[in-house]
Amino acid sequence: MSAVLNPSPRARISLAVQAELNYLAPGVTRPVNYTFEPPEGIPWNTGELSPEPVVIHDGRSLAALGELSLDRSGFSHLEHRSALTDFSDDAAIRTVYYPESAELLRAATGAEKVVVFDHTLRDSANGSRATKELREPVRRVHNDQTFVSGPRRVRDHLPAHEATQRLKHRFAIINLWRPLATVEQLPLALCDARSIAPADLVPSDLVYPDKVGETYSFLHNPKHRWYWFPHLRSDEALLLKIYDSREDGTARLTAHTAFIHPDTAPDAPPRRSIELRALVFWPAEVTDTA
Repeated sequence: MSAVLNPSPRARISLAVQAELNYLAPGVTRPVNYTFEPPEGIPWNTGELSPEPVVIHDGRSLAALGELSLDRSGFSHLEHRSALTDFSDDAAIRTVYYPESAELLRAATGAEKVVVFDHTLRDSANGSRATKELREPVRRVHNDQTFVSGPRRVRDHLPAHEATQRLKHRFAIINLWRPLATVEQLPLALCDARSIAPADLVPSDLVYPDKVGETYSFLHNPKHRWYWFPHLRSDEALLLKIYDSREDGTARLTAHTAFIHPDTAPDAPPRRSIELRALVFWPAEVTDTA
């Protein structure tokens, strides 16, 4: 399988758009979000949202110059055409797309080992929060893990002895985000990790049928710098840093959300995408000498 990791040379003119992003309102108690239909009388989500107007910059030109990367901004752009064409087949996703994506992540990060642990298909027309197989895009600023829940994922997906050893060295959780058709509706906005302050992070419960996970919601900060990649195609992908154990100034996470672009045509096709989440491990000597 081949992986082309060069950014697209097409766009060199930096564009920007103003749009509203849904932050968590200040003063809200710890939010709770359900991944399945909650018991009667309990809401799917708690925590009031606060729509805030922000400027979202075109990330293509900066990515091409190397200004946006996993370890600097917390996200990166790459070109890669998947061997899989039918993403409606769950078995094919697991047998073809999972190993292909693991190879792509190894090539992009220099990792020693990659463990893909889940994926989510999204469709803005047919997806629903109540349908596990096909979700709707998330329109609130968030990050999928926290500094507490990140290490838990290692214990969840590796044998106990290996998890203990891996947790002694650098690892990360990375989201591989790919459109299944050119994105016209509800594109993805990504926040530069260097503009995020610790006080912006609000731990939030994510309730599964068998456990309670933890994600971050975000308070608005006017210093946040936001980017998007216009008309992202199916032969392109984004890598999002969801967690990194490193504490040396490397980007440890980012924030992201779908947003309504003000110039979206009323008849724009629905946004269809797949996001795949993986644990990424580096050799011990890389961490120890960095």
